[in-house]
Amino acid sequence: MADNAAFSSDGERSYPTHSGAPSAERPPSYNSSVPALSDFNSKSSLTEKNQLSLSEDPYDPFEHRDPNGASAGGALAHLLKSSLGTGILAMPMAFHNAGLVFGMCMTLIVGFLCTHCVHILVHTSHQICKDAKVTSLGFAETAEKVFEYGPKGMRPYSNFAKQFVDVGLMATYYAAACVYIVFIATSFHDVINYDLGINWDVRIYIALTVIPCLLIGQIRDLKWLVPFSMMANIFIVVTFAIVLYYMFDEPLEFSDKPLIAKATSIPLFFATVIFAMEGIGVVMPVENSMKKPQRFLGCPGVLNTAMITVVLLYAVIGFLGYVRFGDEVRGSITLNLPDGAWLGDTAKLLMAVAILFTFGLQFYVPNEILWRKISHKFSPEKHNITQILLRSGIILVSGGVAAAIPNLEPFISLVGAVFFSLLGIFVPSFVETVYLWPDRLGVFKWKLMKNIFLGLFSILALIAGAVASINEIIEMYSDED
Repeated sequence: MADNAAFSSDGERSYPTHSGAPSAERPPSYNSSVPALSDFNSKSSLTEKNQLSLSEDPYDPFEHRDPNGASAGGALAHLLKSSLGTGILAMPMAFHNAGLVFGMCMTLIVGFLCTHCVHILVHTSHQICKDAKVTSLGFAETAEKVFEYGPKGMRPYSNFAKQFVDVGLMATYYAAACVYIVFIATSFHDVINYDLGINWDVRIYIALTVIPCLLIGQIRDLKWLVPFSMMANIFIVVTFAIVLYYMFDEPLEFSDKPLIAKATSIPLFFATVIFAMEGIGVVMPVENSMKKPQRFLGCPGVLNTAMITVVLLYAVIGFLGYVRFGDEVRGSITLNLPDGAWLGDTAKLLMAVAILFTFGLQFYVPNEILWRKISHKFSPEKHNITQILLRSGIILVSGGVAAAIPNLEPFISLVGAVFFSLLGIFVPSFVETVYLWPDRLGVFKWKLMKNIFLGLFSILALIAGAVASINEIIEMYSDED
């Protein structure tokens, strides 16, 4: 995409070119030649200041990045680490809801769509950084600036766009934290109940899981979370090795697995895959931390390398996991490992502890967003006690939600359908459309058509996945009665 710092008056936009703080300026007005359509198809005319700016060098945000920032290899490691968690363990369940052939094909397609949505979000962020003359922008700030510098009729909604993304990110991470609590509790429930011959309800384990979560959730500095993340990575690698061992400890049987599952379960597949693959919340922080962000996109690039690796791993684990365990597969493949076997119990407990150790990082992101929004309402001397009470209250509420929906399978699908489809697919496609509107949408406005398709796909995934997940939750409670 060409640099948009200044455009001619034939219907393209012109932006302020001062070197001052962009937040202190208002975007230039549009002079419309068609009053009835001025809000969305406005035409700009170059002012004297804009004319002079044509001779200036365009602002390059990459030149102002921290030279001590993350390397391309470091950024790749961060993306891979954020993607290889509970999501990959849920992929065999996704294939159970899709069938072998349909699941494999659609995993690759959804992986491509998710990668594309991340790509257009980052690319749009790069372009709006040039226009706004800022070094870098986060997810919510990118949405805000795109609306602020966008068509005149969209500018009043810039703050709403930022708040929508921030609230969406908070809801996504808090919901994922609930999934983490259910996963940890279910793993300990299966091991301890079987080995000790007791019959405690999983909700008891959820209540016990909340206790260490209350402690880890009080950590407010990322550097104190690093040791937990390092240990979690080691535990996850060991767990994957054990899972692969059990996948091939018996001959794989393909003949009794459907190639395409029944239509009613297909929405659960899409919701689970979107939950597993979407890491939209960590993409912009990782990109912003790079000293050479131009290496994030492109071929091969950090993004493409990470997503190709992730999609192939997810497809292989999902396919082989479903072939190995069939209709007995559960929301996490570790829960299918044999009860009472020391190796299987080790994998379950290691993965549960690994997820517990990453709970702090999962909880850190939404709390930073929330605290940034409300900290000004409290006096500085009360900040510490307020944060303690706030974090404790949110974790207790998360534990209550987890206790209300203690079944991992529909919970994962519900979170993926509602939150990840909106933030991961709908928002990036909508933001790109606003940025390119009205005359940079390609030949025959193919980019508009493409983004309409992505928007419809995300909404369909949201509605169908949410309905199917809620129906499963209702059936779960009906069976208990």
